[in-house]
Amino acid sequence: MQFTPTQKRFAAWALIAALLVLALWLLAPVLAPFVVAAVLAYALTPVVDWLDDVGRGRIPRLAAVVLVELLFVVALLGVLLLIVPILAKELPLMREQLPVLLDSLNTSLKPWLAQWGIHFSLDVASIKGFVMKYLNANVEDALGSVLASVKLGGSVAFAIIGNAILIPVALFYLLMDWDRFVRQVRDLVPPRLREGVDSFLHEADEVLGQYLRGQLLVMLILAIAYSVGLALFGLDLALPIGVFTGLAIAVPYLGFGVGLVLATFAGLLEFSSGGLMYPLAMVAVVYGLGQLVESLYLTPRLVGERIGLHPLAVIFALLAFGQLFGFVGVLIALPASAVLLVAVRRMRAGYLASRLYLG
Repeated sequence: MQFTPTQKRFAAWALIAALLVLALWLLAPVLAPFVVAAVLAYALTPVVDWLDDVGRGRIPRLAAVVLVELLFVVALLGVLLLIVPILAKELPLMREQLPVLLDSLNTSLKPWLAQWGIHFSLDVASIKGFVMKYLNANVEDALGSVLASVKLGGSVAFAIIGNAILIPVALFYLLMDWDRFVRQVRDLVPPRLREGVDSFLHEADEVLGQYLRGQLLVMLILAIAYSVGLALFGLDLALPIGVFTGLAIAVPYLGFGVGLVLATFAGLLEFSSGGLMYPLAMVAVVYGLGQLVESLYLTPRLVGERIGLHPLAVIFALLAFGQLFGFVGVLIALPASAVLLVAVRRMRAGYLASRLYLG
């Protein structure tokens, strides 16, 4: 049986694609830190190039890369360190207010559940003793518990530490030689296809740039909104909790969930003397409205419209990618949809110009 040249080319490309998918599947655990580093390099390379242009060659690229990476690490640590003032204030307050909070919780729940025929009572004394034992433990005991946990989960701890070291190293080399890596990958594209591939990548790059700018704008608006909302309810830690929630929203659901837990915990401890309803109402109003505005307006309008996605398409993309790929799918849903949108536009234009459509 004779194969036409077109069939042979198709079979060759199909085999290459299958081998590439197989390699990615087998090496997925090893590739993860390099993929993270590549995504960060893609986002930070324009900043390094801007420093090169501003310095007009007087700033070595090595210095620009080190400066940008250090600033990124400091910014990342700054977001994480927003939790420090929360813990510094809440731990002493927890020792003082937790017994009162448990008594209040028990007093509130018993009559409410009794209305439904449920007889329930917290063993407040045992819970107090258990919790206070750990809250009053000294630093040495806490450190010993952490070390014991690291020993028990040694492989997980090793993987986390290894990735924490490997990602910055890979990011450094990618930032140093990003243009060379891109050029080498481009050279693998057959010459007859390069014009189309270059055009596609240029359009995808513009769309992804719009996505990043839109996402940063959403994070800034939400950081301000959550901080102001919590402050209006009188929460002392409104600023760190609000800023952390707004910035962590870049990780869909997880960032919002952590911020919600922190705000609820801080409100219950700070307003424990006034009962449970006020802190719960605070969290319900601020975080409920914040989530509605973010999901139904900010992300569809400021992110979706910037990349050309309809608000319904944004919601569908988040749900579809989450269903297919889990939590990682939620993270990549919008940028991946932006690139797919470029491909769909080109496929549509090709179809409308084809003999299949024109007859």
